[in-house]
Amino acid sequence: MKRNGMCPICWLKKAFTPTKNISSNPSSKSYDNGAALTPPMGWSSWNTFRNNIDEDLIKQTAKAMVDCGLLDAGYRYLNLDDCWHSSMRDARGRLQGDLTRFPTGIKSLVDDINAMGIKVGIYSSNGTYTCEDLPASLGRERDDALTFAEWGIEFFKYDYCHNKQISKYAPLVESIHIAPIGGNDIQSIPALDALLYGDAKLMSCSKLPCGHYISGLDAGGGKAEFKNVYAPEDGEYALTVRIFKKGRYDKFLLIDVNCEEYHIEVPPQFPWQVTARFQQIVTLKKGVNTVTLSNPVASRADSAMLQYRYMGKMLKHAAETVAEQQGRELKPIIFSICEWGVNKPWKWGAGAGNMWRTTMDISPWWIWIKKIYNKNVDLYRYAVKGGWNDPDMLEVGNGNLSAAQNVSHFSLWCMMNAPLILGNDLRNMDDEVLRIVTNRNLIAVNQDPLGIPAKRLRKGRIDVLVKPLRDGSAAICFFNKSSRKGVSKLNIASVIADGYACLAKAGKYKVTDMWTDEESVCEGKLRYSIPKDSVKVIKVTPIV
Repeated sequence: MKRNGMCPICWLKKAFTPTKNISSNPSSKSYDNGAALTPPMGWSSWNTFRNNIDEDLIKQTAKAMVDCGLLDAGYRYLNLDDCWHSSMRDARGRLQGDLTRFPTGIKSLVDDINAMGIKVGIYSSNGTYTCEDLPASLGRERDDALTFAEWGIEFFKYDYCHNKQISKYAPLVESIHIAPIGGNDIQSIPALDALLYGDAKLMSCSKLPCGHYISGLDAGGGKAEFKNVYAPEDGEYALTVRIFKKGRYDKFLLIDVNCEEYHIEVPPQFPWQVTARFQQIVTLKKGVNTVTLSNPVASRADSAMLQYRYMGKMLKHAAETVAEQQGRELKPIIFSICEWGVNKPWKWGAGAGNMWRTTMDISPWWIWIKKIYNKNVDLYRYAVKGGWNDPDMLEVGNGNLSAAQNVSHFSLWCMMNAPLILGNDLRNMDDEVLRIVTNRNLIAVNQDPLGIPAKRLRKGRIDVLVKPLRDGSAAICFFNKSSRKGVSKLNIASVIADGYACLAKAGKYKVTDMWTDEESVCEGKLRYSIPKDSVKVIKVTPIV
């Protein structure tokens, strides 16, 4: 997919250029929505069909998932990528399916696919439009998340096209006010009563009703804390922030209420009046609450982190709300952060969603797949259960990849604990491709409950990857990246000495070929001749 006009050749030049000056301070809290405890498995419409999708195609694909055994193999999600929806929101301002290509509506389609035992995913962008210039969700996070939850969506891919960076500037705060929704203020707290930290400071101004305002909340430099915010009962209240109007530029305010996060965006201001009011509905507990105001955005990375984290929160809230309203079991929505690795999401993604793209879009070019692998494999430390590095969807069965390249591609994604999202035409899949993507041994490696991705133990013409498994064994992958056959030797003692695989020392080891099921016994020394573009994947089990 083109990204903001960037052609694929430009990707190759630019995609792995490091992002500089990232100051993101991720929360230590994990996203923890109870989903994706192993890497998600499914299918997406984009790689093969691009913008040419419709209701019949999606239903045919769902049927093919069942008929060819993919559902039984563990592929649970059918994901509609860009171009599923109309360029018009409905009369209530909500997203809706393309009016001619999805005539029965997305909710009806989801119900039909769920009846086959398949979960449905959907797509939007963290911007004003999607990558194909259709309505997106920036600024509409709460409404769109609720729409998806009401439809029964269980996977959400959130792209990065048409993104608008959050301003690093904060408004000048004169006072805050608390009121029941639809009622009068029950408390007004002036700037003078706030506790100030960092660069935040109290300024005098005779034009203001309260006589003072707070400045210095810009770019993570300071914060203002209102500690005695009183609520008569638990519930939702209108929080009004009154600001001193100054500055023809965008501003942003992060509101933390008892460790819950809310956002207020302030547009460029005309000075016709001295003050302006901006509101947010917040949840207060009975008694005393703490409200903290700041703007932590000092870089593009900070902006992306906050925006993705906010959408993740809205998805969790929407899933819980709809489950309660409908009196049914909670359907958590897997949150796929797709910002192309631009802002190093591996550093903050675990607190924002279930998976995060580490690179630009994949294509069925072998050189490109190797570049993506080479970037993603070194990020193994950042993956956690429920939060995975995502080197993008699988291209197995697409383009002109050879049989060896398809096997290697699938094997590497399994070893790296990458989400296994197919992108080929399932209705016309040949037996060889089906055999690859349903290999029970490699899928078991990918879905191993331990949830630890492979580490690259050795880098060279033939890479060696090692992945610990819950049963005490280790998966080892030899990957020949070169254009000619090579030989790789490995002493299991070096795997044990490295410590990552937690492999026990033994006199003998059972070695299982994960592609042929052939078994052998060795005393610790391995030697394999590996053709170009190929892998040898084995499972090593100590014999006690």
